[in-house]
Amino acid sequence: MASGLARSRGRRRKRRARSHVVEVSLGVTAFAVGAAAIAWPLSRSDAAPPQRAVAAPAPQASPVGELTVASVDTGEKADAKREKKEKKAAEHKASGPSKYTDTKAEAYFRSRWNDKTAKRVKDIRTEGGYLRIYTNLPENADNSKTAITLCKRGLEYLAERGEANPVVFVQSRFGENGNPVLANVLGPDDDDCRVTYPKPK
Repeated sequence: MASGLARSRGRRRKRRARSHVVEVSLGVTAFAVGAAAIAWPLSRSDAAPPQRAVAAPAPQASPVGELTVASVDTGEKADAKREKKEKKAAEHKASGPSKYTDTKAEAYFRSRWNDKTAKRVKDIRTEGGYLRIYTNLPENADNSKTAITLCKRGLEYLAERGEANPVVFVQSRFGENGNPVLANVLGPDDDDCRVTYPKPK
């Protein structure tokens, strides 16, 4: 009986010893595999450097706050630019309504007269107390019947407004000399719309 007990104890010791050896060997194997996994890339001289992710460039904002990527010159913008340019040219040449147009005078002329003479008027402006009637007449139409008629109509408009010191200029279409005066009245003492020129000396 004692010998049987001694044999069973001996077997347990052997089993424990074997299991201990297996655990140690598994740990050594795992360590070796891990070390190899770390050392393998480092030992390669031709290994490529690690790649870094590069972000795509973000769209840049223009000075007006619009994205340059999406900024497209539409037909509407082109039309607006053209209209602005044409309006500026009309203001300079006085060949159409402008921000300087005297809307009251324009309405008065349009409602009172509707004839060929009235259609010659392109813009009416009040500048510095002077009524300026811009026409499409040529610059050699000074003292013409149309220019004199428009001057007299300007006087009527100023009289209805109660202007005590009426000054009216009827001017030609824009040319090399600007808008030359074709007829005028220079105050209450001037009762003739004809343009007078200084006599040569």
